[in-house]
Amino acid sequence: MDKLAAANFQMSPATLLALNGVLAFMMFGVSLGLRLTDFTVVLRRPLAPVTGLVAQFLFLPALTCLATWLLHIDPGLALGMILVSCCPGGTFSNVMTWLGRANVATSVSMTAVSSLAAVVLTPLNFAVYGSLNPYTREALQAIALPAESMVLLVVLVLALPMLSGMMIGTRFPAFARNSEGWFRGASLLVFFLFVAISVAKHWQTAVQLAGAVLTLVIAHNALAFVIGHFCGRLMRLPVADQRSVTMEVGIQNSGLALAILFTFYPSAGEMLVVAGFWGVWHLVAGLSLAGYWNFCSRSGRCSQPAMVFPTDQSRPAAAPTVEGKSP
Repeated sequence: MDKLAAANFQMSPATLLALNGVLAFMMFGVSLGLRLTDFTVVLRRPLAPVTGLVAQFLFLPALTCLATWLLHIDPGLALGMILVSCCPGGTFSNVMTWLGRANVATSVSMTAVSSLAAVVLTPLNFAVYGSLNPYTREALQAIALPAESMVLLVVLVLALPMLSGMMIGTRFPAFARNSEGWFRGASLLVFFLFVAISVAKHWQTAVQLAGAVLTLVIAHNALAFVIGHFCGRLMRLPVADQRSVTMEVGIQNSGLALAILFTFYPSAGEMLVVAGFWGVWHLVAGLSLAGYWNFCSRSGRCSQPAMVFPTDQSRPAAAPTVEGKSP
């Protein structure tokens, strides 16, 4: 891992600004369909969203910290795993929830609340769990990520775009319905482009270590899905809510982790590769799981959940991109 640890993924100020802009653009597009009622779902029907948020911000980072400690994971890779586990839900979880015939209302409310909560909880959890692991404590102190700057970055790439998207979507609902799917597709394409360029700069080193890193990422992502599923089962949630919680915990906003690292510590090669692989793999795993749920529901091999949407205009924009057909 020495070559990767020594790699410097430094970006030019213009490129870094573009990356953060893409993340803000992605969150803005997703938020066009959000309404205040999506937040009040947590107050009116709190069990499923709160279960998911506790699993996401408490159990996932705590168990990630414990696993990296017990398994003696390389400090750089372990910190990357901990940082990803401290991020909020990914912006594409709502689409995957819809494809998996789960409760979209629960998914949307969790994404909205977790993205705002991340302003405080992402820096806090990373500092706490990074220092609890004795193998990562020294590396965390060496990185010395500025907490105030991290908070500001999360506000700029998550909170402000979300609030702006909500306001514009409420004021111009037709624009929101027609453009939300385009925003998702365009931002995802550009995000993958950034990951590809970063890996290409250190292609030989990344290829040499891809097997070890990818194995960790797959195992870590599987742990996240299992935590979400177990918490949903433990709280005896309906099948649709269990699926939503599982998807929300398994799909993390690894793009935020990349933005934090590229902005404040581009020399953290191991952490960057973990976050980059996460950004690709969790989409593969999430789509596969959603497809399995969809197949099971159609074939009658598992319980048929009732799909629940937030409001008449709050729906994942991916729905119309599937040629208007129900999943």
